[in-house]
Amino acid sequence: MDLYPAIDLRAGRCVQLSQGDFERERVYGDDPVAVAQSFVKSGAKWIHMVDLDAARTGEPLNRHLIAAVAAAVDVPVQAGGGVRTPEAAGDLLSKGVTRVVIGTAAFSSPGLVEEVAGSHPGAVAVGLDHRPAAGAPGRREVALAGWQQGSGVELMEAVEAMVGAGVAALVVTDIARDGMLGGPDLRGMAEVLAASAGRVDVIASGGVSRADDITELAGLEVDGHRLAGVIVGTAIYEGRLTVEEGVARCAR
Repeated sequence: MDLYPAIDLRAGRCVQLSQGDFERERVYGDDPVAVAQSFVKSGAKWIHMVDLDAARTGEPLNRHLIAAVAAAVDVPVQAGGGVRTPEAAGDLLSKGVTRVVIGTAAFSSPGLVEEVAGSHPGAVAVGLDHRPAAGAPGRREVALAGWQQGSGVELMEAVEAMVGAGVAALVVTDIARDGMLGGPDLRGMAEVLAASAGRVDVIASGGVSRADDITELAGLEVDGHRLAGVIVGTAIYEGRLTVEEGVARCAR
């Protein structure tokens, strides 16, 4: 399992949101390149980036910073936020991004994921950001547009659909846990592993607060299948977990 330190961008700054709420933003720096370089120096093998402005509006306000990070580090960069057309995906990839994450458009633009994945094999992930569905206990709905809208699509239905779309990975984020430092949803991630059945990499996101959380995720196994990665943001920025420690726990 790989550690993906997160750099979420809003108005050019490195931020973290609580449960996807743009009104609950914490700023951790104004130099994304320096932050990424510090992560790599500490042993990170991937960098995960999100253009939050683009995720909400579709306007790629921070794409130049993603390109700057990709040019400044010697590890692969996974980036998303506002990737809603083949051109947007191709632009990120041309700027040095290794893997693009498609979220909203995977559900609002039928056929887009298959088209981009077909043109760029191994370079496309789908973001499945989910929260409890209103009025439907036990149902988890995929959220869109920077987590501001519901899709009407249940998480496990989305997993099944996207596994067959030719993507390299699923990035699964539990919005209720994101930025809250309350621990990951091990049961939910086990369900995703079972549904994906090793046909696509699964990357967990949301809730990691300590090194032991990573150990538990790294040890999660369903029918011989394990997680490919874990995205960690707030725990690193708040000093609860170092990148070095996270990388070591992932490798165990």
